Parts: sequence; C-alpha cells; structure tokens
Amino acid sequence: MKRRELIRTGFLAGAAVALRPPAGKAQNAAQSSELTLAQSGVDASKDLAAPGWKPLFLDEHQNETLIVLSDLMIPATDTPGAKEALVNRYIDLVLAAETPETQRAFLNSLGYLDGESMRRFKAAFRYLSREDQDILLHALAYVVNESRWTGEANAKPDVGHVHFEALKQRIMTAYYSSQIGEKELGWDGAFAHGPYAGCDHPEGNHK
Repeated sequence: MKRRELIRTGFLAGAAVALRPPAGKAQNAAQSSELTLAQSGVDASKDLAAPGWKPLFLDEHQNETLIVLSDLMIPATDTPGAKEALVNRYIDLVLAAETPETQRAFLNSLGYLDGESMRRFKAAFRYLSREDQDILLHALAYVVNESRWTGEANAKPDVGHVHFEALKQRIMTAYYSSQIGEKELGWDGAFAHGPYAGCDHPEGNHK
C-alpha cells in the first residue's frame, strides 16, 4: 500500500474510538449549554490561510520541519496533501491552546526527529535530501523488537517509534480534520446541519 493509503486506513481504524468521549464527559457535555467556537460558527480556516500568517506556538525552524514532515507523510498525489491542507498551521493553532505538558511532549517528539537526523546524517531533518528523510522516517516507523532474536519479552519501548507515532497521529488528525482531508474521506462539501433553533413550543407544552 502507498504511504497515504496506510495513514488513511490507520486514521479510519482509530477514529471511532478516539472521537468517542468517555461516558462521564459525554454526560457533562449534554448538561452544558456552552458551545465550542466551531459550534458557534467561528471559522478559523480563514485566519490559517491568510497570506501574513505567523505561528502562535512554534518557532520558524519547528514550523518548517513540521511542513517537511507532514508533506512526507501525506504527500500530494492526484489530490492535495498535508502541505496544501495547511496541516502545520492547524497543529500550531491547536498546540497554542494545549497544556504545557502536551506542548512539551510534541516539541520533544519533533526534537527527537532532529536529534536522530543530526546523529545519523549530521544535519537537521529539514535540510536532508528527500532520500535521507525517507530513510530516517522508515527507520522510525517500525518497532525495533529485540525479542524476535532472544524469544524474551522486550521490556523497553522503542523510543524513536513512540515519537514517530505521536507526530504521525497529530499530522493525520489535522489533515483529516481539514476540508481537503474530509473530501478525501468522501465528504461532498455540503454541510448537513443548519443553524440550531431552540424548541418553539409554548412553555410546558411539548407534544
């Protein structure tokens, strides 16, 4: 399978579980009258596509690294890829509102990629040739399982693979949350729901 097809399959397999809120949170959400920005009709995509866009959270090097990485993971084919979907800008916007712990975790994963790139190729990831970028990502994409030789359980996680998966999850979630990604999943561009209207029955009469 091609890289995009593998990522798309992985996204679909995990989407139902990832998007299903825990019972307690679902109940609290049902009891709350507050709406999210998206539910209120705020369209952040216009700001993300603005010519003068600047990152809110990432620095210039981190942003450029993310652009290169996302384009490698979801390249343009007969349909637009992650770069065209402005995946880096969406991730930056989300990270700016995340907890410090989540922000550090993302930067650690991005930093690990650069660290491995420096160790193996003596240059930051964004400056490598496309061939060397692919070689590095391929090495991180698959778990190094020492137990296949010894028959013993491998107690240590493959750190590189963990960071790779964290970055891949962010990128594919951002891509398939965009209009470009949703259309690739089959969305026809039509919005199913109009503005929310409250109950118009008289008080006490809901028959």
